Amino acid sequence: IYIHQINYMKELLKKFKMDDGKHMKTPMHPTTVLGMDDESKKVDEKTYKGMIWSLMYLTVSKPDIMFSVCLCARFQKEPRENHLSTVKHIFWYLIGTPNLGLYFKREKEYKLFGCCDADFVGDGVEWKSTSGECHFIGGCLFYWTSKKQGTIALSTTKVEYISAASCCSQLLWIKHHLEDYNLFESNIPILFYNTIAIDLSKNPIMHSRTKHIEIKHHFIRDHI
Repeated sequence: IYIHQINYMKELLKKFKMDDGKHMKTPMHPTTVLGMDDESKKVDEKTYKGMIWSLMYLTVSKPDIMFSVCLCARFQKEPRENHLSTVKHIFWYLIGTPNLGLYFKREKEYKLFGCCDADFVGDGVEWKSTSGECHFIGGCLFYWTSKKQGTIALSTTKVEYISAASCCSQLLWIKHHLEDYNLFESNIPILFYNTIAIDLSKNPIMHSRTKHIEIKHHFIRDHI
């Protein structure tokens, strides 16, 4: 099964007159930092919201733009020119990637695993970090999200640790649903690259150094 929104994407580019723009290789420039900007000129709020809502619907089949769209969605109140230019960058990225979608192939094994990452202090307004997750059954991607964390962490280790705890919670919920179809998973891998965060989830002695982290994030250790 191949899921895509090619026709919707083409109509979207024509609607906002972006179909003749230049092609960008990434949804957002790596050095882009968005925040509240009182110096830039204000743009039409209705148009900006329309572009954001249209892109949010497109993330159903394009997880590659999820982070960029969700980041721009935080500035729907009084958007500025720099916010609008970032949204246009996403549209220019779509011009060169119309055929990208989700491909679900037939699998004999329903192996469940998840990947998570975090953008440390990516929000320049509330100084909170952003968690990102994607979950797979076999080789098929079926869940993805990008969400600002509810607490302020003081290091990349704690940011990654909170992201892993959120990923673990979602995977357990999916595991219970798979059991309704007699698909049982005893070991579910969670992939993230912060070595110290991995050690923190395994070693209870290190928890004395992280008392300021809410207890709800520490439940991942029991499941590990």
